[in-house]
Amino acid sequence: MPSAATATTIDDAEVARFSAIADEWWDERGKFAPLHKLNPTRIAYLRDQLIRHFSRDGASATPFTNLSLVDIGCGGGLIAEPMARLGATVTGVDASATNISVASLHAKNAGLAVDYRATTAEQLALEGAKFDVVFALEIIEHVDNVALFYDSISALVKPNGVLVL
Repeated sequence: MPSAATATTIDDAEVARFSAIADEWWDERGKFAPLHKLNPTRIAYLRDQLIRHFSRDGASATPFTNLSLVDIGCGGGLIAEPMARLGATVTGVDASATNISVASLHAKNAGLAVDYRATTAEQLALEGAKFDVVFALEIIEHVDNVALFYDSISALVKPNGVLVL
């Protein structure tokens, strides 16, 4: 059995598959078109739920100011960027360095400050990172060690925080 320091959730084949199509993340008619179509509704729902949970001002353009958020398996940043626009301090995490490069460039061009990192949930958990909000959207089906993934993302949530799977 691998030690905590060597255990991983990474499925190398999945990372390679998404790295190969990373340039398509922001193409609304490309391979990620379903996510682009889903995003407005999903962002509105997440916004409403988080406003309710954290008792935030729903009339504010930036209701998530002073909230820390991590998007595990962020891909090109399709969730991370809208959350940054809503005022959250956002960390985007992906095992694919190629995805992180695409996401970083897009955020920079959009004038958004998102801390993108090519790392894993388990590495963040080992570092003791904690967030008010942890998103793990469209990722569980791509991980190799589901139990470790659940343990890792759960460890990232601050008290009274929110985990969205």
